[in-house]
Amino acid sequence: MKVLVTGSAGFIGGYIVQELLDQGIEVVGIDNLTKYGEVTRSFDANAKYHFVRGDVEETKLMVELMADVDHVIAGAALIGGISYFHTYAYDLLAQNERIIASTCDAAIQTIKNGGPLKKVTYLSSSMVFESTERWPSKEGDELIVPPPLSSYGFQKLAVEYFARAAWDQYEVPYTICRPFNCVGIGERKALGDIEVMSGNVELAMSHVVPDLVQKIVKGQDPLHLLGDGQQVRHYTYGGDLAKGIVAAMLCPEATNNDFNLSTAQGNSVLELAEVIWNKVKPGVPFNYTCDTPFEYDVQKRIPDVTKAKQVLGFEATTSLNVMLDEVIPWIEEAIKNGTI
Repeated sequence: MKVLVTGSAGFIGGYIVQELLDQGIEVVGIDNLTKYGEVTRSFDANAKYHFVRGDVEETKLMVELMADVDHVIAGAALIGGISYFHTYAYDLLAQNERIIASTCDAAIQTIKNGGPLKKVTYLSSSMVFESTERWPSKEGDELIVPPPLSSYGFQKLAVEYFARAAWDQYEVPYTICRPFNCVGIGERKALGDIEVMSGNVELAMSHVVPDLVQKIVKGQDPLHLLGDGQQVRHYTYGGDLAKGIVAAMLCPEATNNDFNLSTAQGNSVLELAEVIWNKVKPGVPFNYTCDTPFEYDVQKRIPDVTKAKQVLGFEATTSLNVMLDEVIPWIEEAIKNGTI
């Protein structure tokens, strides 16, 4: 089996490639490296991994890469923390539309050419549920609740429409995966990040876990939280998400289906902050203050994970404590090396 992974040098992409290789699957990765620049991955020298530095928007290149693959995992996208939703509001919409259109165009052409492509597995986002007022969010709710207000959330919903439309008109089989709040190692400050201050510390990615860790490591006291800290998230380990994505790719019952991929355990930002504080500064009283949140800082992202368990046999089992015990030392080292 051979799988093409778009956005293979990205945060989640790295976990997906590793999971595929661990299962003995040959992987072709494509990434233009515009977000982080040159990156080194543990699997770079793996004989079953073939990296192509290129742009997914180049449909001709994508057709060439899809010509002999069995599956495509479409993960390429302009993506970042919540500050990206404001800083790159237009680019998140326009560039990501070009990326997904090119991916679908190439898949359609590949199917027409009689290639071995069996399915495209698309990475969407929990942000398709951005405007919901009903929890937990179930598969299908994205078609009932009001559309997302952020351009990022709206475009991720569009990804799902692309997937379904390519099937309806051209019979390109699909699976849609919606990761919730990925946590792990390998993420770093993006080349295009702008300076966003939180108290006396510049945010690295506006992703809550790495930014809380670096503020605490750098001695911020009281700790500055964006918003009141009551925002609920389901922090899910990148390795677990990769297992769920690959399971969805391989599962016959997942064809033309969609899945929330997440841990079942939710935590408030305030709870998360206190856990990180106690790990980094044990014995030091926890102090915090609340700053004005970003506009699109959704108060609740709570998934229903029943379908993924029943159909895929997938559960995200890595606990928050285990995740943080891996992530915190990695971020501490990244701070020393200046990559965050």
